[in-house]
Amino acid sequence: MVDQLFVYGTLLPGDVRWPLLERYVVNDGFPDAVTGLLYDTGLDYPAAVFDVAATTLIQGRRYSLRHESIEDALHELDIEEDTVDGLYQRVEITTQSGTRCWAYAYGEGLELTLIPSGNWFDRPPRAGQHHDA
Repeated sequence: MVDQLFVYGTLLPGDVRWPLLERYVVNDGFPDAVTGLLYDTGLDYPAAVFDVAATTLIQGRRYSLRHESIEDALHELDIEEDTVDGLYQRVEITTQSGTRCWAYAYGEGLELTLIPSGNWFDRPPRAGQHHDA
């Protein structure tokens, strides 16, 4: 059973949806990455397209989920991710560390801007916006 979750955006510590995930994780997690492309949706959350053939990395963190609440955690996250524009889906990926994880992949229908660094916190500002570091 996959008991790890890879996050790359608003579920990271310090962002708006971290409190949703925090109660389900075992520890502080580990920095990790996945091959693919990371995009800014312009809606204050990112979109990831996981692609093993990509030459770029999506930067994030990998968390162990509490065994007693894995199903509750995934159910709650599935609902949350399905409520945002773009309809994200939970997929199984393998990180650069070789760890099998769940992650949320972008669906379709949004205007996306590539984040070249692959890091949500290092995204360039959109026209008329600024991001505090």
